[in-house]
Amino acid sequence: MPRPNLFIDSSALFAGVVSSRGAARALLLLAESEHLTITVSEQVVAETERALTRKVPQALPYYREALRSTRLRIVHDPSREESEAHSDIIAHPPDVPIVVAAMKAGVDCLVTLNRRHFIDDEGVAARSGLQIRTPGEALAWVRDRLAQGD
Repeated sequence: MPRPNLFIDSSALFAGVVSSRGAARALLLLAESEHLTITVSEQVVAETERALTRKVPQALPYYREALRSTRLRIVHDPSREESEAHSDIIAHPPDVPIVVAAMKAGVDCLVTLNRRHFIDDEGVAARSGLQIRTPGEALAWVRDRLAQGD
């Protein structure tokens, strides 16, 4: 069975870096121990670094170490044309490239803490064909997958 592959947005990546516990942190630790793959886009890397710089600058060294130790798979952002072609996929325009990048990356699910834009609008999952989960939901799913592999 292939390792679970999760696309993590900047809200979940931020939470995983700044919290010493919680589901987002557990996902990073599972990636570090090579039990799963975490995929992010260039936009997610940049957004997370900007947010950390603004809100928790002392966490930047931990973030940079997490980028290395978890062996994040970083994919290119979609082109402007690709994003424009999918402009109706999510109501919040800045999130369109995130959804398109996750679609193109062929991940098992997109992980986010942004309920309002990604989860509460069930049409995002339907239009994108992605499973969209919170870190807690994703962690439960990963645990189930890993248990099946035993």
